[in-house]
Amino acid sequence: MGNPVGWFEIYVSDMDRAQAFYEKVLDVQLEALGDPNDPGIKMLAFPSDFEQYGAPGALVHYEGFPVGGNSVLVYFSCDDCAVEESRVAAAGGKVEKPKFAIGEYGFVSLAIDTEGNMLGLHSQK
Repeated sequence: MGNPVGWFEIYVSDMDRAQAFYEKVLDVQLEALGDPNDPGIKMLAFPSDFEQYGAPGALVHYEGFPVGGNSVLVYFSCDDCAVEESRVAAAGGKVEKPKFAIGEYGFVSLAIDTEGNMLGLHSQK
């Protein structure tokens, strides 16, 4: 089967607010994705390299689709998750659980974004 996740989407109610949050916390630029002729859906993709390990994904605003409180948790890879964690509050989010060790698998921080979605930050140091 290879990697079990081939793509992820984080549904948001306010695209501008969510874009600002993720760009600030992860220090990235999101790019428009999808069909601009469909007024009910807007997508912004995270930077991706399809030749490397991991799954690409996007923020999605889809008319009539409720956001927050879902049961899927996306972990973003970081050099040191404490760095990205330190940007969460200033970007309008909340740190749910500060950086903690997960044994031989490194470290994790859990945060809530501006849309009410929980996200994970993962690093080896």
